Amino acid sequence: MARQKLSHIFTKIALKPLHTNLFHIVFSAFFLTIGISKNYSQELNNQSIAVPAKKQIDSTSININDLTKIGDTIKNDTIKPKKAFLESKIKYKAEKYAKLDQKKKLITLYDKAELYYQDIELKAGIIVFNYEKNEVYAGRIKDSAGVYTQYPNFKQGANVVEPDSIRFNYKTKKALIWNSRTDQGEFKVKAEVSKRVNDSVYFLKNARFTTAKDIEDPEYYFRTSRLKFVPGKKVVTGLTNMVIENVPTPLALPFAFFPMTETSQSGLIIPTFNDNNDRGYSLQNGGYYLALSKYYDLAVLVDYYTNGSYATRFESSYAQRYKFRGNFNVRFENLINSERGFPDYSKTNIYNIQWSHSQDGKASPNSRFSASVNFGSSKYFRQSASQLNVGSNLNNTLSSSVSYSRTFNSVPQVNLSLTATHSQNTNTEQINMTLPTLQLSVDRVFPFAPKEGIKKGAFKNINLQYNLKGENRIATTDSLFFKPEMFKDAKVGFQHTIPLSTNFKIFKYFSATTSMNYEEVWYLKTIRKSFDALTNKDVITEVNKFDAFRTYSFSSSLGTTIYGTFKFGDTKKIQAIRHVMRPSVSYSYTPSFKQYYDTYAADGSGTMVKEYTRFEQGIFGAPGKNLSSNVGFSLSNTFEAKVTDKDTTKTEPKKVMLLNNLNFSTSYDITADSLNWSPLRVSGGTVLFKNKMNVNFGMTLNPYAIDNSGRTFQKYNIDNGGSLFRMTSANMTLNYSLSSKDGDDKTKNKNDQGLRNGGREDDLFGTNTDFSDRRQSQFGTDEDEEKDDFKGFFKYDLPWDINFAYQLTYTNIKREKEISGNSLMMSLNTELSKNWKMGVSSGYDFVQKGVTFTQFRFERDLMSWRMDFSWTPFGTNAYWSFFIGIKSSVLSDIKWEKRTVPDRVLR
Repeated sequence: MARQKLSHIFTKIALKPLHTNLFHIVFSAFFLTIGISKNYSQELNNQSIAVPAKKQIDSTSININDLTKIGDTIKNDTIKPKKAFLESKIKYKAEKYAKLDQKKKLITLYDKAELYYQDIELKAGIIVFNYEKNEVYAGRIKDSAGVYTQYPNFKQGANVVEPDSIRFNYKTKKALIWNSRTDQGEFKVKAEVSKRVNDSVYFLKNARFTTAKDIEDPEYYFRTSRLKFVPGKKVVTGLTNMVIENVPTPLALPFAFFPMTETSQSGLIIPTFNDNNDRGYSLQNGGYYLALSKYYDLAVLVDYYTNGSYATRFESSYAQRYKFRGNFNVRFENLINSERGFPDYSKTNIYNIQWSHSQDGKASPNSRFSASVNFGSSKYFRQSASQLNVGSNLNNTLSSSVSYSRTFNSVPQVNLSLTATHSQNTNTEQINMTLPTLQLSVDRVFPFAPKEGIKKGAFKNINLQYNLKGENRIATTDSLFFKPEMFKDAKVGFQHTIPLSTNFKIFKYFSATTSMNYEEVWYLKTIRKSFDALTNKDVITEVNKFDAFRTYSFSSSLGTTIYGTFKFGDTKKIQAIRHVMRPSVSYSYTPSFKQYYDTYAADGSGTMVKEYTRFEQGIFGAPGKNLSSNVGFSLSNTFEAKVTDKDTTKTEPKKVMLLNNLNFSTSYDITADSLNWSPLRVSGGTVLFKNKMNVNFGMTLNPYAIDNSGRTFQKYNIDNGGSLFRMTSANMTLNYSLSSKDGDDKTKNKNDQGLRNGGREDDLFGTNTDFSDRRQSQFGTDEDEEKDDFKGFFKYDLPWDINFAYQLTYTNIKREKEISGNSLMMSLNTELSKNWKMGVSSGYDFVQKGVTFTQFRFERDLMSWRMDFSWTPFGTNAYWSFFIGIKSSVLSDIKWEKRTVPDRVLR
């Protein structure tokens, strides 16, 4: 509209003398300015401001031809335009009013005011924006009761400040903030006056900072008069004093530095002071943390005792998103008891290596690499001073596995895997390893089956497969581990198997399977036996050369499924019982391979001859000398009941499992001269109380009698004046888990580190205690879990969980008729109140007539702090431990702990 009016004026100017044109030009410029101002005001009323630069026309350079070329006159303007008030659009709103004062260049917003400009977001009760001075003011307002509400919330980028009031210049980025509150990672900071120098540096006066959730009423905080704060990077303070429950403590530092980056930072790890009667005073778990990369890190921890003992640990974690993750721990301890010259002096070196690696399933669909390694000194978990894990202490086996597998999508499909395994008996200190195990398998091939359609009949179901297994097996001891002697007696072998099988139906109700298995074994080392007349002993000589043997066997089976239902009526509580039986008869035949056996004279005269096979020490066994022909019998049963549901709204009965399985199995050796029947094995199991109790039982029944010396002879027990069967052994185990809330996640109290160390997953033998990181709860619960609103002293509804494990073993092999094992273990965890937790693990051995390992656990949640106490009152693992410290990882070094170590003797 303004341009149309201006064009009309220019038309009139062209028809008048030149001396009158100057007046009209000035008037037109003023009119144009008014039009622009009008548009600017309308845009402000639409809650959006964008001020264009003003232009002026030099009248001395205008001629008649220029009057119709407005664009050219602006282009040739020699006066520099003024810069706009605002560099970008501003958006704002308020609930009560938004007042615009163009004369003072102010925008006033009141009640639930919001202002958005560039990367700044501001919310407050009242906001005053001076777009001429480039400043914004924000503060609180009073409600009808005279209480201050709607505190300012200032956000720029990722930084958020919640003060009482704020004054900010968006040009210089400087600000004055009164009673600011801000969150920086795990820290919460509040200061009386804050001065913002720029968008990355703050200076605070009379500040407090804490990791407590409530900055207004924290349970603890650090108070300082001066503080320099760089958001997302660091906090540097002057004299700092620790305040607990608003009571100043004597704990103070002349200055302090706290890193606040979101990424890991390298730094010192403060040790813990302790003392021990056997090793003297100590500093434990001190060292240095190295943030080597965003993908991996390293922590170096050291323990030192005044009697000369020391320990070192290297702990590293690594991860790459969508590919893999893992951790690696190496621990070494040089432990000295007492002093040199005393009778109880002892010295030992122990070590432990753990490695865990897992691959993301999406990283590579056709290949996978995983590792779970736990090996070292057999006595490590019994003697270690850096952690306590009774479950690992009582465990007799350490095991490891590192594997790589790959699938080749060929036709037929080929699977390849390489595995290194380790098994270590901590009692006998025997170690068995495979370095490595190679396994290759070719998928089943049906050579006579049609390409399309159903494979029906014995001929079309004929299939064969190829499997290869190669091992390099090492048997050694703890003292020779990783020494040259360890690899001296390594045994290497390859096993090839080709199973050929088929299956078919007989009379529609019987399922039959027939298979023939061909096996070929390669060895790189065999033996030769001879008799040494000088020593009068047999001599075994190793023969280092390639040798092989080949065997084959035949087997078949016939089975069916029988269903039976016993109905009692729909009106009965138990409406029906369903019984499912699966009987099966099998036959196996293996011929004699006597051609692989040799003889040698076993005495000086040569009259005694012994047979042996050169493959008898091979890792895949040796060919059998005797013909084997066995018939096997088995019967499996399941029992299920249909009962009337207590919920009357349901029309269908409820299914209840009575017995998951009840199995009977035995076999008959056709070729044996005596004792043809093998003992009858009976086993079963079920679940009770809504799947909370697992019951498993088993027994062995021998049909043959025994003589006075306890040897089994060819006579049935019933013919010897006994019963039909003689029970030689029996066992029963019960596991019961119960919680106050059905459906609770039973994994929340999992003892993950204890399981990794070779112990138990549950807490029946107590929980694992790692002294290098005491921030973890003994109860395995998530610190961030939601809690109820209970604020009283006593909680009548106590959450709890309980685990029972009962084991009973009966032995009667030689008419002992004794209970060889009878023990009960129990663990209980409960919450006495909102923040108090208690747990106990104990048990009783009814055979040895004594209490098994017992541990009491107490824990107090102090919001930002955690306090716990663990006590084992008696036994070889007796100890107690107390800890109190801040849970936050930023201030994890602020703690106090005291403990004793178990009274153990190093041997």
